Amino acid sequence: MDKDKIDKKDHILDVAERVFADYGFDGASTRTISGEAGVNMAMLNYYFGSKEGLFLAVFERKISSFRTLLQNIGNDDTMTTWGKLEKCIDNYVERIIVNNCFQKLINREVSMNKRWTLTDKITEILMVNVHEIKKIIEEGLNNGSFYSDIDIPLVIATIFGTKNYIINMPQLSSLILGHDIRDEKFMEENLKPRVKTYMKRLLKAYLVNENDNSK
Repeated sequence: MDKDKIDKKDHILDVAERVFADYGFDGASTRTISGEAGVNMAMLNYYFGSKEGLFLAVFERKISSFRTLLQNIGNDDTMTTWGKLEKCIDNYVERIIVNNCFQKLINREVSMNKRWTLTDKITEILMVNVHEIKKIIEEGLNNGSFYSDIDIPLVIATIFGTKNYIINMPQLSSLILGHDIRDEKFMEENLKPRVKTYMKRLLKAYLVNENDNSK
């Protein structure tokens, strides 16, 4: 695909991400998206096939870029296993604790569970990144740098669940944290550093085998 076609496809996805986030899958129409993107319906159907295909393409584009980053971290033999997980946490927090269209889109569609087939496909896409983090944790288990009795599913739930609670319940989270978490300045300067420090200290204490002689 040449550069002009890639640019046009990315532009359509940018518009679709915003429209889906604002109106949800049911409320958004491909006609609205094509109009705001400045393309005709034939082009939209050529690239994505259907409204569902367009919706899933928005997810896949976002998730695949983070998947590549996680894979590169996991394959970096110059880093310790804990160093890899630290870097994953830093990048994860940077990407997901934001007031952007994509996070709004995930929260809206996954939480509603109105379209089971579509929700299953979204979950399948999201689980790819979960598996990449799981592989890093398993590496630490296998090489002895992590304790042998760690509960990997609960570690994963801690990483992703912390974010879900904070972002998906902004009113309650704001009361607990003492500040509106939707405030961009607070989010960048206060919340992100706090979440990174919290998760890394918590997980290091639980995971890292301080008696491992291979370090």
